[in-house]
Amino acid sequence: MSRFLTLITVFAASPALAATGPFFSLRNTDFVVLLAFLLFVGVLFYFKVPSLIGGLLDKRAATIRAELDEARKLREEAQELRASFERKKAEVKDQAERIVAKAKADAELAAKQAQADLEATIARRLRAAEDQIASAEAGAVKAVRDRAIAVSIAASRELIASNMTAEDANKMIENSIATVDQRLH
Repeated sequence: MSRFLTLITVFAASPALAATGPFFSLRNTDFVVLLAFLLFVGVLFYFKVPSLIGGLLDKRAATIRAELDEARKLREEAQELRASFERKKAEVKDQAERIVAKAKADAELAAKQAQADLEATIARRLRAAEDQIASAEAGAVKAVRDRAIAVSIAASRELIASNMTAEDANKMIENSIATVDQRLH
């Protein structure tokens, strides 16, 4: 502190030394300014303004240090969050790839199943068509047989009618009635 006062006195006294007349006179403005300055500095030291300013600066430095620490913590948290999001992004990407692979496998399985179902349907329809053809063939054979029987019955009727006499017809009727009578009793 004494060095500070000495320094102030040296700087303040140097222009005063260049002035003319007595320096230590109240009529000398340089001396009055020097006294006012020293009085001002004394008042500042008396009311402990430098320590208050130092305390305020220390408090501001502590606040800045705390803000820097908080900023550092926030940066670390942000880096952790970013790393977490990167991990989640990688997990989601892996999961999406697994889902796509499973969907492809399911699609292939469904395609194979659809192919098998289509083949079974085609085979079933072929069997049904073959059954219909066999049924139609059997129906056609039966129709031909029925027609042949009808034609042969008609031909036999004509042949019998042309070769039969009334007496033969009566005998046949009586034989038929007797057969029916025997079967009913």
